[in-house]
Amino acid sequence: MDIFSYFTSNIDTEKMGFDDDEFEDAETGTALSLISDAFEELSDLIKKDNGVSIELRLKPFCDACSLVSVLFGSLGIAFKFAEMEYTSKVRDLSEAASLYGTLSKVIDYDVKSDTVQSAESLTRKLRRVRQGLDLIRELFQNFLSTDDYSLKEAASEAYKQVCAPYHTWAVRTAVSAGMCALPTRDQLLLNLNESDESAESEMSRYIKASLPVINYIDNLYTSRGITLDW
Repeated sequence: MDIFSYFTSNIDTEKMGFDDDEFEDAETGTALSLISDAFEELSDLIKKDNGVSIELRLKPFCDACSLVSVLFGSLGIAFKFAEMEYTSKVRDLSEAASLYGTLSKVIDYDVKSDTVQSAESLTRKLRRVRQGLDLIRELFQNFLSTDDYSLKEAASEAYKQVCAPYHTWAVRTAVSAGMCALPTRDQLLLNLNESDESAESEMSRYIKASLPVINYIDNLYTSRGITLDW
């Protein structure tokens, strides 16, 4: 799909793996609290034995990642490119869960078949999902750094740090143009049904819980001699 069509096409929420009312109907809390809960569970698993012998299973990982899709949706048209790419790759990984079982087996298969960096490899898709998680983490970190930090500034800096080095000029240009359409700080909180206080708490929880998951994925690559510059 041409990158500029990302900013004009409609999102198919059914294909993304969740319903419009999924988070509104959940009795356990807001979208942010659900996401934080899910990643804290993953983080707790990884922290056992310092993650040395942990085999993180693909299905619960994808279930947690699918919840993050709503955050991209809350950012509006500027991050539609990320929303569509992210959700499609989470879906592909989820569909492969019964075959591979764990994240490490996904990578081992592609290493053995020499398809790690091929366009449709699950290892490459896992890499992109990892970048999506890190993009949200970096955005939240910027967002919470000061009340004077606008969402546009927070998102622009997060994109520049996490994704821009791996994107083409066309993608970077389209993203830059779309940043003007980001919601305000107050609008984002309204979209997420959060107050300043609750958002700070939940975003901080996600920042803390997602980092061990991101590092775990990075270690799966580096321990197999796969560089992270792609």
